[in-house]
Amino acid sequence: MVKHGARNWGLFQLNFGRVKAMSSCSYCGKQRAALKRCSRCKQASYCGAECQNAAWKGHRKACVTLDDVFEKVNAANLRKDWREVLKWERRMEEMMENQADAACNAILATYVDAHTGAFNSTGSKDDSLSIVRLETRRVELLGKMQLFRDQGDALCRVADGLLFLDKHQEAEGYFQRARKIAEAHGFFSVECRSCLGLGELAMAEGLEEEGVELLRNALVCVPLCEEDDTTMELRVLDFLTDALFHTHAIDEMEPLVTRFLEAAKAESQKWGRLHWFELQSVVASARLHEVLCIAPRVGSPLTLLGPCIPPRPIASATGSTWSE
Repeated sequence: MVKHGARNWGLFQLNFGRVKAMSSCSYCGKQRAALKRCSRCKQASYCGAECQNAAWKGHRKACVTLDDVFEKVNAANLRKDWREVLKWERRMEEMMENQADAACNAILATYVDAHTGAFNSTGSKDDSLSIVRLETRRVELLGKMQLFRDQGDALCRVADGLLFLDKHQEAEGYFQRARKIAEAHGFFSVECRSCLGLGELAMAEGLEEEGVELLRNALVCVPLCEEDDTTMELRVLDFLTDALFHTHAIDEMEPLVTRFLEAAKAESQKWGRLHWFELQSVVASARLHEVLCIAPRVGSPLTLLGPCIPPRPIASATGSTWSE
């Protein structure tokens, strides 16, 4: 059994079926009825020994047995080297052939993690599409295995990817499915993520009252989550303070802004650098400070903004320059 780095699941190496032979020679490109496959990697096919020998210099680096692929992928996954993992994605279907459901799920999860690392590094739309594609396959597998909490998490990741791709209607459907699973089984972390996503969608569609209520529900779920997730709390506070600002619920917004500032500052100290959410919390604080135009209380986090400034129209206090 080979352990999966993030989830400690096995990639069970069973007997693999034969890969369908290519219809043209990998070296000269000639079409032939019968080609001979490379006996080591089973990926390239040749007219005969002459073409194989001529192609060896270029084929050498790619000529890796399936057992070696498993070893390389798992080693790269353990050290979180997403580039090395994605290098072997072309062999993923072969790795999954004749595997048990748990093993297929672990392989898919490995490549989800790799594409997530790539997306966090580059923000590529292609990586977001890959995450959606792979997680959609995992959703069905996890349901079949009755791993409903993991299925709910996978549904939320699909929905997050669709949101990034501006496919709001499809994203809403996946968030709704995740919320139903959360309500049926009492998974507060899934409930939190799905309510956050649905609240964001509702605000984008102009359904402000519904959006704020969903975001409030997400915040209630934060301390009840199965795992302590500070980032999720910060995400909820970011969206909720923004929603309260736009709905002019200033009295409710004020204590949440203080909580947001403190939590974001703690997260920056944890990572030893200025965290993006700390900038967002300062934006929220600046909005509140501008609307109320109050003199900050001694010891209040609002004191970092300095003296009170003359109020401007609320519509201009978007804080967009902080997030660009």
